[in-house]
Amino acid sequence: MTQTDADAKPEKERKRRTGPVTFSKQVVGELRKVRWPTRRELITYTIVVIVFVLILVGYVSLLDFGFGEAVTWLYSTFGSPEA
Repeated sequence: MTQTDADAKPEKERKRRTGPVTFSKQVVGELRKVRWPTRRELITYTIVVIVFVLILVGYVSLLDFGFGEAVTWLYSTFGSPEA
């Protein structure tokens, strides 16, 4: 007799849920492992993010303006003549 895939796999046991107290203890334990940034690092990272976002805003604004002008030019050039 051959063994099918269903016969070969062991049945998965249902995992028990963690209670709220155990969950809270695990969260606190994980947060103690975190390496928190120093004040200087936090200020540096914040400035880097703000500068990067401003550069992206400028880039997207230029693209938006350029595409808007191109569409306006296309409609004025190839649009239907007004009667």
